[in-house]
Amino acid sequence: MATTQQQTDVDPFTAVEALRTALDSNGLVLPSLAVDPASPGLTLVDLGRVRADVALRLAAALQRRAVA
Repeated sequence: MATTQQQTDVDPFTAVEALRTALDSNGLVLPSLAVDPASPGLTLVDLGRVRADVALRLAAALQRRAVA
């Protein structure tokens, strides 16, 4: 996705599935990951709650990606 893409051009359901797939490939699960139904015009994705150990693993995966 281009960094200049407008937020309204992104389907939130597609974004949720893409994020879920990427997280899964890193052995991570965000149980509450979903499209935010309260703000359909804003195309918000609700990341929900996550255990502290999963948050640390997510941070580590992102850091590995930033270094690579």
